[in-house]
Parts: sequence; C-alpha cells; structure tokens
Amino acid sequence: MPDLVILHVLVSSENLYLYDPSLKTKHILEFLFTGTGTSTGIPMVGCDCEVCQSTDPLDTRLRASGMVISDEVQFVIDTGPDFRRQMLQHKVRDIDAVVYTHQHKDHTAGLDDVRPFNYLHDKTMPLYVSEAVETHLRKEYYYIFERSDYPGLPRLTFQRIHPLQAFYIGDVEILPIPLMHGSLEVLGFKMGTFAYLTDTNGIPEVSIPHLKNLDILVLDALRITPHYSHFNLAQALDMVDKLEPKQAYLTHISHLMGLHAEVSLGLPPHVSLAYDGLRLRWE
Repeated sequence: MPDLVILHVLVSSENLYLYDPSLKTKHILEFLFTGTGTSTGIPMVGCDCEVCQSTDPLDTRLRASGMVISDEVQFVIDTGPDFRRQMLQHKVRDIDAVVYTHQHKDHTAGLDDVRPFNYLHDKTMPLYVSEAVETHLRKEYYYIFERSDYPGLPRLTFQRIHPLQAFYIGDVEILPIPLMHGSLEVLGFKMGTFAYLTDTNGIPEVSIPHLKNLDILVLDALRITPHYSHFNLAQALDMVDKLEPKQAYLTHISHLMGLHAEVSLGLPPHVSLAYDGLRLRWE
C-alpha cells in the first residue's frame, strides 16, 4: 500500500512537521495521539468554563484515539465520533486495520467513516475486536451486516482477539492487556516497550507484570475528582508509581481536569498530559 504521509501541525509552534518514512534506520514504532479527550470532547457543547473557553490549542481535545505507525503498516486504535475529522486533520491516506479497546460509543461511533478507505483502495477493513465488541458492532451497525448487497456499505471483517494472547498487524506485535472500566472488561494494548491504557480505573494483578519495564505508558486520567469508571489524576499518578515507566502520558482528559498549562506545572518530571497531535517514538 502507499506510504502514509501525515502533515502534522505542532501545536506549540507554527512550524509544520512532515513525516518521512525513509528517515527510519531501525524498527521504530510511532504513536500519534489523534484524540486525548473524554466522551464529550473539549470544548464541551454549551460549557462556559475556563477550559472550554481556553484559547490554548492544548486545551482542545477530540475523543480519545490514536494511530500506530511502523515500517510496514499503520492502524488506528478506536474510531470515535471524531474519526473522520482526525483522518482529515492528519492527512491520512490509508490505514491497514482498526483495533478496538471496547464498545462504548465514544470509541466506536465513527466506524462508518472507514468507507473511503474501502473505496479508494478497493479493500476490506479488518477490525480487531473482543467478542463483546463484535457483538456490539453487529447490533449497532446492523445495516452493514444485514444488507451486504447495498452499494456503498463499509466492507469489514472481524478478527477476534483475546486478553494476553498476542497478535500481529504487519510487523507490529500487539498484546491485549485486560483492564476494568467500572464493571466493564476492556482492553489496553502493549507494543514492545509502549502500552496504551485508556478507559480504565482498575488494572488486574494478572496484567501488572506485562506493564513493567515500559519506556512509555499512556494512561487514563479523567479529572481531579474521583470517577466510578476512570482513574482520576491522583489514582493515575499512583498507578504510574506502581508500574514505573520511564515516561507516562495521561489521556482521556475532561474539562474538569483543569487547564493543560496549569495542571502540567504540578506533574512529576516523568509524567505529562498528552495532547492532540502529540507524536511518540520508541524502538
């Protein structure tokens, strides 16, 4: 498939960064935060708080999602309501697959917008899903699976994944990490020394050994005050202390977290708030 070219506007400056796959000399993976917000996004509709009215680009957050880029493939984790906007914003020409963390609407509502990739590249899009996610998608998008004869429907295929059973997309090995999101079982994903753990307020003990010795940990941190299905900031920092990654980035952030610049001042040196458009690299 054609190389993916992402034109990325660095939110901290007016410079443009052009991703060039030819610059890679090792097997380096990249993660692009296409969204770092909670289910309402920031700004939230109708809200006049200082975060939603902020003029700092770091306080604007689309729904939580990301893109993994390797030497051979590029795929997205979750397709929330902002999926189309995210693909346009980052000039994404193609993706090889979608991997889902769980079935909530803010992580699945953009699935229909894979159709341009079906059409432009004449291919079926593989969806890597748990049994629960597949059941939900078949129900939520019944028109796709009940009317296969209708022109223009998304072309999708399900690839079943299981907790702690590694699978590959191209040259990327992915280990699904079991997590708890309130009472719902969800998945995080580990790739090499990188782990992406969104929508969680509990990491089972069986998962902990797989999350040690990380270079990069991405972890849910919704807000300052406690929540029934997400880590708040204090809980997320406690989990970072327990897992001891070299660097941690917090995501799935709501307007109740506070201003990006102010919250960042109080974080330990090895912990940062993620932001839309942030790109990470690791080997």
